[in-house]
Amino acid sequence: MALNHDFVGRTHAPDEVYEVSREKIRDYAVATGDTHPVYLDPEAARALGHPDVIAPPSFAVMLFFRFGGWPLYDPEFGKRKEPVCVHRAQRVEHQRPIRPGDRLVQSTTVDDMSVMGEHEQWVMTHRITTVDGEHVCTVVNTILSRGTASLPRQTPTAPAPAPELQTQEV
Repeated sequence: MALNHDFVGRTHAPDEVYEVSREKIRDYAVATGDTHPVYLDPEAARALGHPDVIAPPSFAVMLFFRFGGWPLYDPEFGKRKEPVCVHRAQRVEHQRPIRPGDRLVQSTTVDDMSVMGEHEQWVMTHRITTVDGEHVCTVVNTILSRGTASLPRQTPTAPAPAPELQTQEV
């Protein structure tokens, strides 16, 4: 089943708040192996000019997973569990680091959808702000949905008739 390309331009507004804590930052840094002291040690962070630890730049993707990955789970979008989606690219642009105490919201816009052979690809922009409206960062994801494109079907040609067998009496 093809994805619903009418989703291009649609935006899903934030409906939950993600509260950042020092422990969430620590857990993410350890889980991803990105253990720079600025992510784990408040003293090291202060020595680098931050008021507390900061999150690794890729921490922003936590909001995508926390908020359910709209439009993936919107029935109108047309994505089913199978076939699999492949994460092709991601770009994170920070206005400032994510810090403990931040109360963040995310709005997501489907920017583009295209057909690539039997696959479909879409690009989403996630704008992450504080609940007070301060722009913190933007995440742009490119996702490939394997095998969901509607390809024109080729009409099979009819096979040539089998030659008639002739029998001969001997």
